[in-house]
Amino acid sequence: MAVIHHTTLKPTKLELLTAWLPTRPWYGGGPGEPKLTKAGGFRLDDPEGEVGIEFMVATDTSGAEPAAYLVPLTYRGAPLAGAEHALVGTMEHGVLGPRWAYDGSHDPVLVAQLLAMIEGRAQAQAQSVNDTPDHDVIRSCTGDVPAPSAVLAVADDEEGTELSFPQGATLRLQRVLRPAQDGVSLLPPGAIGHVAAPWNTPDGARAQGLLAVLRP
Repeated sequence: MAVIHHTTLKPTKLELLTAWLPTRPWYGGGPGEPKLTKAGGFRLDDPEGEVGIEFMVATDTSGAEPAAYLVPLTYRGAPLAGAEHALVGTMEHGVLGPRWAYDGSHDPVLVAQLLAMIEGRAQAQAQSVNDTPDHDVIRSCTGDVPAPSAVLAVADDEEGTELSFPQGATLRLQRVLRPAQDGVSLLPPGAIGHVAAPWNTPDGARAQGLLAVLRP
């Protein structure tokens, strides 16, 4: 079980993302720097207790319309070998000391736990409360889940990030989040698994949408 420390971070997570988000092909904010607020998300536990895993929803109001982005992050006490390209930044944690924050789509620990959650072997946890399952996060699985160690490639496009596995399986992270329409299934045609969750909109409403899709 992850332990959440209510302490200081220098710089903060949102400060790191303010510099990092505009470097992503799926970011569509205004000409200036992002204006970010944390709008939702959840955590997953690392079975080894070493890596922090967070799926953050960040809302940006710098553009013509507010936009919500999914940012899966991992927090490590030492650099992840071979993942320099995925480093979001470093922080000083008030309790744990230096922390390296990574784009979680490139971190094998996050990928393994996300697949475990889709399969029903891991439970989403509240973002800011210890030992509290987040039952607002929903998942489904109707087929075989690929082995996390078999990731062949990770690629970003204008809407999200796609992880490719052998035999054509893909795990897509929907980076640009869109609220689901009432009465419309969250599970896309042809998918064998998904993750969906709610977030807060700038006007104080509650939205829910697709975060991840697994296809065979």
